[in-house]
Amino acid sequence: MPLYSMTGFARVQVRVNDQLSYTLSVKSVNHRFLDLQFRLPSSLDGLEMELRKICKDALVRGHVELTLSVDRGAQQRAGYNRELVSNYLAAFREAQSEHNVKGEPDLNAALRLPGAFQTESRGDDDLAAIAASVAEQVGPLLDQLKAMRAREGEALAAVLHGTLNRLAEATNGVAALRPEIERRYQERLAQRLSAATGPEFNQQRLLEEVAVLVERSDVSEELARMATHIGHFRELIDGGGEAGKKLDFLLQEMNREANTLLSKTGGVGGKGTRITELGLAMKAEVEKAREQIQNLE
Repeated sequence: MPLYSMTGFARVQVRVNDQLSYTLSVKSVNHRFLDLQFRLPSSLDGLEMELRKICKDALVRGHVELTLSVDRGAQQRAGYNRELVSNYLAAFREAQSEHNVKGEPDLNAALRLPGAFQTESRGDDDLAAIAASVAEQVGPLLDQLKAMRAREGEALAAVLHGTLNRLAEATNGVAALRPEIERRYQERLAQRLSAATGPEFNQQRLLEEVAVLVERSDVSEELARMATHIGHFRELIDGGGEAGKKLDFLLQEMNREANTLLSKTGGVGGKGTRITELGLAMKAEVEKAREQIQNLE
């Protein structure tokens, strides 16, 4: 199963008959849930319920806009509302006679009245033909959208694998420096024990400091969990499907491990600067991955 991005676009143009055609388009961007928006001619609002069901069956997440534009062609006869124009002319003559003023009615003004200019159409027959055609076309259109989202998802997967490779390199780099971490803490522990023979010896405080140093000297658990998270992350990417939310949770855990590792290795001395650099690099890669997966379904 492919890994889907939430970014995509598809469009189809259909000719229903010699004087009637339409364009049906759909575009999607990232969103926490499935957010459907329809832009339909007012005469075809009744289509929305059917289109909404089809979209819900085909898509999982994303802000999706579906637009239907109808073109009735240039061969239609133009007409006018005879009753409206006649009433306008009659009112003009009545006002002219009543107030004894001169002048002629303006035909351009009459035809600019709301509803004065009309085009003839086949009305209900056209609407029924468009509705039936759109119902047939929306399924293949969504397939096109999903195909594009799958291509975008494949590209995102490649980027994420590169991020994971760099994250694994940083993790391995810290693991290679682990003996240095332990050695530095052992030296510090020896200094504490040496100082314990002085006149200000405090056994309880010494035990507390030793416990802290022992805990901080061991970063094996953080490194092991980070490696496990990286492996699980790869499995989710390769498995495809609705992985976005699961990957987001994993990244939170990975960021927590990087923070713990940095807190344990701060102030080690010696190669501590390099360890800090690697820890910060881990956090940076986690943040890059988080930005990428915001667009995954």
